[in-house]
Amino acid sequence: MSDTQTNVQWGGRFSESTDAFVAAFTASVGFDRRLYRHDIAGSVAHATMLAKVGVLTDTERDQIVGGLKEVQADIEAGRFEWSVALEDVHMNVEKALTDKIGLVGKKLHTGRSRNDQVATDIRLYLRDEIDHLLAEITRLQTGLINLAEQEADTIMPGFTHLQTAQPVTFGHHLLAWNEMLVRDYDRLVDCRKRVNVLPLGAAALAGTTYPIDRVYTAELLGFDKPTENSLDSVSDRDFAIEFASAASLIMMHLSRMSEELVLWTSAQFNFIELPDRFCTGSSIMPQKKNPDVPELVRGKSGRIFGHLVSLLTLMKSQPLAYNKDNQEDKEPIFDTVDNLGGSLRAFADMIPHIRAKRDSMREAAIRGFSTATDLADYLVKKGMAFRDAHEVVGKSVAYGIAQNKDLGQMTLAELQQFSDTIADDVFAVLTLEGSVAARDHLGGTAPKQVRAAAQRARDLLSQRG
Repeated sequence: MSDTQTNVQWGGRFSESTDAFVAAFTASVGFDRRLYRHDIAGSVAHATMLAKVGVLTDTERDQIVGGLKEVQADIEAGRFEWSVALEDVHMNVEKALTDKIGLVGKKLHTGRSRNDQVATDIRLYLRDEIDHLLAEITRLQTGLINLAEQEADTIMPGFTHLQTAQPVTFGHHLLAWNEMLVRDYDRLVDCRKRVNVLPLGAAALAGTTYPIDRVYTAELLGFDKPTENSLDSVSDRDFAIEFASAASLIMMHLSRMSEELVLWTSAQFNFIELPDRFCTGSSIMPQKKNPDVPELVRGKSGRIFGHLVSLLTLMKSQPLAYNKDNQEDKEPIFDTVDNLGGSLRAFADMIPHIRAKRDSMREAAIRGFSTATDLADYLVKKGMAFRDAHEVVGKSVAYGIAQNKDLGQMTLAELQQFSDTIADDVFAVLTLEGSVAARDHLGGTAPKQVRAAAQRARDLLSQRG
């Protein structure tokens, strides 16, 4: 068939050939061919169901299923010729099937439309990809939890407004990242429930007059159930938007992690070292070691956010039911899957090999008066009102800035200038180790609590199976 000819699969209505440019402009086979496995799986299930209800004979079913398997083998062996004139993956596969087994191949499309077919394919594809993404999130979490346990005693400054606030442990910080991923995992699991509903059988928009068994088709394809309404079945893309939303949240979290990794690898922070294989050098500055993987992941978050907006915009003005606009759903979904999967893989590979520069972290925690809150708490426990304690500590910090001394470096006499409530026991709370150890409660940064939290997090992963 010439690419300038009308598509013979549906050309009976037309009196002239489709314009060559229009054929190329409206074709989706250039990108939707990646759905071939899911398209063939859906067709095998559809043919099996049609035989069950008597629309096809068992012999016809076997011919169709055998032919589809041959088509899949051809595609995977690289000997399949994709045609733009056939528009999409569905028509390419069906034409190849008919070429192989003859007129019986044309019976496959009985009781369905490309509208419900593509909706089924994209759900099958997205279901598989969500399962892969869930596995990558679990792998990343495993690396984070192991590293957190390893660094449970490593003290670093905790920040608010990117200013030194209070000392925390590096393990506690890593487990904060893990909590983000816990929510991300749960969102994807929940999203998968709404992906895993079968639209096949809705046909073009109104269902079909054939005695199909949609529950049986759903069982064959591993769907939880068939969709309830044929109009909604072919036009719904909520599941794709929901996936893009969940993906955007994951990428936002990875971007936040990336920002901290980029900062921490800088000479100004010098908190960590990334493995060389995740970094690059400079073409002109030989001393440079650039954290390219975190930077690129941080950048890729923007394109994923854009895909979410694109899908929302795609659907916002569409009347029921299916419209050609919906062809534009696939490239954002595919690109989201590819880049989210790549970002998670890169992080899951990189995180376990981060090396903490413990001395640098500890020195940074000392520099910013990070135990000031501990001194205030100490005074309150001695009976002082918090607002008064706040003022005492503020004056102590001002003195420390002037004298270039941290609170823990001052003598008892220096501290008692600001309150005679302060006694020798104050130095137990002004050390970094004392500060983090005192936060010994569920969710706290004490090393004992970090180890306990890491174990709970590991137990949660093991429950996933």
